[in-house]
Amino acid sequence: MSKVRIKQEESLSIKFLHQMEAGDNRRLDLYFFLPKEMGINPQSLNEEEYYHSSITGRRSYYSSGLHLPLVQSRFASQKKRTVEEFRLYLNLFAYQFAVAIETDCKELGQVEDFEQFYSLLDELSEQVVHLLKRFRRNEPSDEKWKSYFENADNYLSWFCEQRLLKLLAHAPRTSDFNEINDRVLNLCRAEAQYRKERNYNSSQTIKDPNRIANKMLLLRRLIQQGVVLKEDLKTLGVGLKKMTTGIATAMVMLVVSALIIKAQGFFSGLTIALVLTLAVIYGFREIFKDDIRNALWRIIQKGRPRWSRALSDTTSKNIIARQLVWLEFMRKKELPKTVAEILTKRHSQNKVDAEILHYGIQTRVSQKDFLSGYSTIQEQVNFSFVPFARNLERGKDKIYKEHDGKISNESVERRYQVNLVLVLKEGKQAQQYARYKITMNRSAIIEITESDLPSGVENMEEAPFKDELTDNLKDKREDKVKDKAKH
Repeated sequence: MSKVRIKQEESLSIKFLHQMEAGDNRRLDLYFFLPKEMGINPQSLNEEEYYHSSITGRRSYYSSGLHLPLVQSRFASQKKRTVEEFRLYLNLFAYQFAVAIETDCKELGQVEDFEQFYSLLDELSEQVVHLLKRFRRNEPSDEKWKSYFENADNYLSWFCEQRLLKLLAHAPRTSDFNEINDRVLNLCRAEAQYRKERNYNSSQTIKDPNRIANKMLLLRRLIQQGVVLKEDLKTLGVGLKKMTTGIATAMVMLVVSALIIKAQGFFSGLTIALVLTLAVIYGFREIFKDDIRNALWRIIQKGRPRWSRALSDTTSKNIIARQLVWLEFMRKKELPKTVAEILTKRHSQNKVDAEILHYGIQTRVSQKDFLSGYSTIQEQVNFSFVPFARNLERGKDKIYKEHDGKISNESVERRYQVNLVLVLKEGKQAQQYARYKITMNRSAIIEITESDLPSGVENMEEAPFKDELTDNLKDKREDKVKDKAKH
């Protein structure tokens, strides 16, 4: 079983990442414990609006690492493969390459230490050169194959250049690493010259930022063809919600009708007093109708999935997987027993009242209908904390210090700690758990740390897969640390 990974994505967003094989039946639940002082509750945050605006996902075919037929010598025997197969393998390599570069650059952009940043930047540029060489080594000679290769090659070259330039533009300013800076710049210049020599883009397109950006967006969509699964999202309970509205309206009208009959019996004939009484009754009806409907709907909706999603192959049109999605605020007494037990293992200063936001997703993967060569799909879901941050207070306090009779002060930021408990259920196997602490302020997520679980609670297994370039860089970083320790 592969572990679900929790990572920071942007300054105010996190993501979870996991992989599923053909025939898997997986239930994943995330419980966000939001301190009440953050001001986030069912009244200030609408679950449906948050889902559509701040939770984004990406589901695609996956192949472990980058050891694909495209970059292996046996793929050179093109007679044994069709154009469709070539394009699919080409797209899979290009897509995973682009995602890996994107992930590495985002993580590298969060490194603040000068030496570590430039060291990792140097390693990343070496990885880019190595992978581009492997990719171009198997360029086909047949024209009907070549156009697909050139589209992917054009995009990867431009995308790598843009990501590296962006890192340099926001890099820490120092003259100590000019050599690394020049090497990366030379790589970017070489890729720009490479595209120019291959006539991938017209001079008019190169000169116009809008044209080149839109062209690359189109090429990105082309390399996603056959790799990224098509999603058909449906809202569940539409008919049930209409019925709830009808029941709530009937209940209100029953009370209103009774009051009207009583009012007619109390007042004789049509008088101004009767008209005013009826106006007040109808006014109260409008006030309480929506409240009763919403309260009734929350009771009926509690614990039910909110959306269903069908994932289909864009080439074969076959359904690859089906998902059910939950998103709701919960009360503490509704928590599963083990989750509540995990939450109790906290330092006393962290035991504060919290609102509980539950996100759940159940996936049933088809045992067949996968395209030839694929056996795994990868899902990545991003949660934006921007709607949470809007409610937070800015740091206004100051800390004062005295040194040699001089008093100085420093402004301090207000930080909040969000606890996240993750529950993974794989088929009929026992549930596995993980707990994370997310420290954030109004402008950014400070850190994400994994916490220990109480004894007797099964921890989530380690993931057998790697995140391509990211783990390669981490392995190199660990090797450097070991070498320094030896010396």
